[in-house]
Amino acid sequence: MAQQVFPGRFTASPETDTVTVFLIGMRANRWWKVAKTFRIVAAMPRMLNHLAKNPDAGMLGFQQWLGRTTILLSYWESPEHLQRFAADRGAPHLAPWRAFMKETAGTGDIGIWHETYQVAAKDQETVYTDMPAFGLAAATRRVAVGHGTGTARQRLGR
Repeated sequence: MAQQVFPGRFTASPETDTVTVFLIGMRANRWWKVAKTFRIVAAMPRMLNHLAKNPDAGMLGFQQWLGRTTILLSYWESPEHLQRFAADRGAPHLAPWRAFMKETAGTGDIGIWHETYQVAAKDQETVYTDMPAFGLAAATRRVAVGHGTGTARQRLGR
């Protein structure tokens, strides 16, 4: 599906004081163990569908890249929203995580990783030139680069 490209230069303009950035992924260390890898991979679409249907869970948006090592970049209202989702027995995360820890963790077959950052909105800088809606601008608000936001230094507010 083709995405609409927005000609020009844009930046993200979150309407909150902070943004939580969450990176998560996996690595198929033993890619030939296809069935095990597929079970782990199959859990993520269920989680993303749940989050899309439940905006109160706090995920603002995401981008995903697939390969032997995957990465999902997501933006959240707060670390508390992310942690609440991760621990929610009614959400589709906790059960697959527990199954992974019981059946796969420590075998070396599949690696799982994540990183969480809480960023003050004033301390982030973004620019998107001739791009579809992407990243933080897609998750929050995309605005045209203009007077006072033409350089990275200006966008950082320094």
